[in-house]
Amino acid sequence: MEFINVGVIGVGHLGQHHARIYSELPQARLVGVVDIDQPRRTEIGNRFGVPHFGDYRNLLGQVDAVSVAVPTLQHREVTLDCLEAGTHVLVEKPLAVTPEEGRQMVHKAKQNGLVLHVGHVERFNPVRDLVHDLISNPRFIECHRLAPFQPRGTDVDVVLDLMIHDADLILSFGLGRVSKVEAVGTAVLSPQVDFAHARVEFDKDCVVNLTASRMSTGRLRKMRLFQEHLYLSVDFLSRQGIVYRQVPADESSIQEEAIQAGDEEPLQRELQAFVQAILTGAPGGVSGEEGLAALELVHTIKQSIREKTSPLTGLSRFAP
Repeated sequence: MEFINVGVIGVGHLGQHHARIYSELPQARLVGVVDIDQPRRTEIGNRFGVPHFGDYRNLLGQVDAVSVAVPTLQHREVTLDCLEAGTHVLVEKPLAVTPEEGRQMVHKAKQNGLVLHVGHVERFNPVRDLVHDLISNPRFIECHRLAPFQPRGTDVDVVLDLMIHDADLILSFGLGRVSKVEAVGTAVLSPQVDFAHARVEFDKDCVVNLTASRMSTGRLRKMRLFQEHLYLSVDFLSRQGIVYRQVPADESSIQEEAIQAGDEEPLQRELQAFVQAILTGAPGGVSGEEGLAALELVHTIKQSIREKTSPLTGLSRFAP
């Protein structure tokens, strides 16, 4: 197989870019798009010169693979239907609403011998490539991920919407098993938690603080990491970083190194990895199992928030 036929289910804010990139990849052929919004699917279908459908089932049978970019509440149903039809799937993050739903999806993909990837696009940020090999047995990591309020994202809380990006990143660093989670959060402008903070301890003696907010006046995606002889600060938006190292021959001296990653598009890299996994079996994408691990971690965080929050007020029941 030299190329695969692909489709995109859900061509809203993010799905339209899946369609654009597939139309440009030499080993993929975009053959159709799906959206329940008739003007939207017509617009995107006409933009890329492909048929457009209101029901994703009409696309199955014509494609080898699909991107699923529908609201999170529909991930399980749409993905399972696609996998049942023998179609490889890249589903946008989070994998599903609950870990149980995620386990069903992972099981069905494995049962049918199909590729299931999860759209944790921050893994494909070029700056991550530059810093990943520097990370070795860290002791403390601090992540901040802030964004302005967007009503379209409030079908899930900020933990599933934003914090899960950093949950997936830290799990990819090989920190061991999670040993303890404590978290707080509150709703502000939506019925869901809009601000959350979590402290996660790992059995390899690393502590991670995660902060996520969709109530910010601007966007922020930063990580700071501390380990023996090294301090690392990374800005995932600007794709820049700073590394401070202790000089081995002179412990009183510090080397400072600036990092600047290239301008490759993370989503393009992610979809290319998905296509290559189907064509060659090459690793590189975020597997369903990895997406499930991130989902399990954030659900532990969500549970900790629920245990500390009054269902009536959204405020800590321990507040004075």
